[in-house]
Amino acid sequence: MSAKKITVVGAGHVGATCSQLLAMKELAREVVLVDIAEGIPQGKGLDQWESAPIEGFDTRVYGADDYSLSEGSELFIVTAGIARKPGMSRDDLLRTNAGIVHSVSEEIKRVAPEAIVIMVSNPLDIMAQVAMEATGFPRERVIGMAGVLDTARYRSFIALELDVSIEDIQALVLGGHGDTMVPLASYTSVSGIPLAQLLSQTRIDALVERTRKGGGEIVAHLKTGSAYYAPAAAAVQMAEAIVKNKRRILPCAAWLQGEYGMEDLFLGVPCLLGEGGLRRIVEVELSDAERAALESSAAAVRSTIEALKALT
Repeated sequence: MSAKKITVVGAGHVGATCSQLLAMKELAREVVLVDIAEGIPQGKGLDQWESAPIEGFDTRVYGADDYSLSEGSELFIVTAGIARKPGMSRDDLLRTNAGIVHSVSEEIKRVAPEAIVIMVSNPLDIMAQVAMEATGFPRERVIGMAGVLDTARYRSFIALELDVSIEDIQALVLGGHGDTMVPLASYTSVSGIPLAQLLSQTRIDALVERTRKGGGEIVAHLKTGSAYYAPAAAAVQMAEAIVKNKRRILPCAAWLQGEYGMEDLFLGVPCLLGEGGLRRIVEVELSDAERAALESSAAAVRSTIEALKALT
């Protein structure tokens, strides 16, 4: 089971990695890589297609600097925007990326009014809202990639700490995609064993803090860009759950309408993904401290939304 066509918007590191992974997993018959930089998407798309005989995939990869080839795409992964540099927060990207995402969203609505949108551009929760408002799509068809990435980082750090297989670690990270995210230690286990039985609270707290700063840690190393392998893998995992109707429960940024006692904002929560996009939001029991942390994260998202309104 696969889609007929998936479009990736933005041919930078994240977008190009997304298109390559989509093709290698054969999640669509055609993958279109779109970017306003003439020649870049065409060159990367052709390069990826030329890897097909080696990797053994038949998905056609095309590059374009307009949306003509994207018409009728069933799913869009939006990575367009400027990347963070050292010293920049995700919120520093606010005004520039909001304008880019708004323009992209209008094009998506024009060429594929029934499409599903996976938002990757930062600040992610706010960009998902910009896309939903610009397209007019229902919440089922606009989902933000945040929790999958944040949870992957959390799991990877736990695996390093315990020297165990990544496959045995189950975890959940909720909240906004930023320093206020909420890794839930109470829902973290290794082959069913609660994390608290394997690590001291001090070590768990350190892993939680490293997870919150995970994106910044990579930016500090790279100096001229931000993470792209793990973000791309996370977006493609969401796409796979949707186009294959796998009905996976993954932490994603979803538009809340009463869930967790919150309304009218995108926030990372457990989401069941399948045919049509967001099938439902799963509500889990939270301790008082976890709920307070989630509400604090929601407040940070709302403050950024207000900041954007003040800028426009």
